[in-house]
Amino acid sequence: MKRIVLCCLGFWLAGVGQALVARSAESQQGAHVVSYYGYDDCLRLQNETTRVILCPASGGRVLEYARAGTNALYLPPGDEGWIYQAGEEGHSPSAGRFDIGPEQTITAHPQLWLGRWSGKITGRWSVRLTSPADAQTGVQLTRDFMLDPKSTRLECKQTIRNISNQTREYCHWSRTFAVGGGICLIPLTEPRRFPHGYVMYGPDAAIQFRPRDPQIRMRDGFLEILGAPRYPKLGMDSYAGWFGYLMKNNLLFVKRFAAYPDRVYNEVAGLTTSIWYPDGPMCELEPIGPRERLAPGKSASFTETWWLLQHDYPAEGAMVNLAKLSAQVDRQAPAK
Repeated sequence: MKRIVLCCLGFWLAGVGQALVARSAESQQGAHVVSYYGYDDCLRLQNETTRVILCPASGGRVLEYARAGTNALYLPPGDEGWIYQAGEEGHSPSAGRFDIGPEQTITAHPQLWLGRWSGKITGRWSVRLTSPADAQTGVQLTRDFMLDPKSTRLECKQTIRNISNQTREYCHWSRTFAVGGGICLIPLTEPRRFPHGYVMYGPDAAIQFRPRDPQIRMRDGFLEILGAPRYPKLGMDSYAGWFGYLMKNNLLFVKRFAAYPDRVYNEVAGLTTSIWYPDGPMCELEPIGPRERLAPGKSASFTETWWLLQHDYPAEGAMVNLAKLSAQVDRQAPAK
């Protein structure tokens, strides 16, 4: 009888232990304030598979976007806890950066790019980051992030609000540093302005409209960037509204975003997408929004939706099965 009681007690304790573990795991989900990478006021969004860490203290950026503990973003050691001080404009932060453009004509705006933002939990699965009011550009930015409770889907919405007394023209400019060494996969659309599907920014900012590079090819309706090209800055005019970046850790980083064939894109070459692929540890993934002409007090928003999908990196000498990858994106990272 004693043995039966002890056995029942053991089963009960095991059940209680499992319930406590499940409750503890559940309590870690949703939005929380955490310390991370030398910052004490980060905001974390987390579900069973996905973790997002947002940093208001240094440029309102994403420090981690991870599936099963593997961060897709480039976050190097040695930069922990860095805080912008006036005059340090040469510093370039890493990981999930956002910005506004157009790149070549916008005035310097270190407070937006590097400065201290504020952060607020707006729901169980959502966070808002807000920039300082910036006198140089005449705008204030907000970034709203929402993580799907059941998947890696992360919605990133940036809003530009004109706080000045004159009309301003800007565009959304994403500047995400992903882990380097992957393959960029950009669907091409017709008609297109660029004969080879892309332009390359060469020496002295000269834009080459018919570049050729052994690391870049058009195949089966896609532009593939297999590695660092001769010059790292590239631009595309695709209106497909998504691209993928397949990493050697077998994660496919997908970005979806609206593209508008009938609107003005005010980057120099009218880009909808840019890729900066240096011979280094990161690759910059850059959706670009259309021109927003904002009267005083008006605002405009642009949304990128991110996914991390499991997809095997091809063996040496093999090619990505583009049809299979495209079907996977349609199925697991749908437009709606």
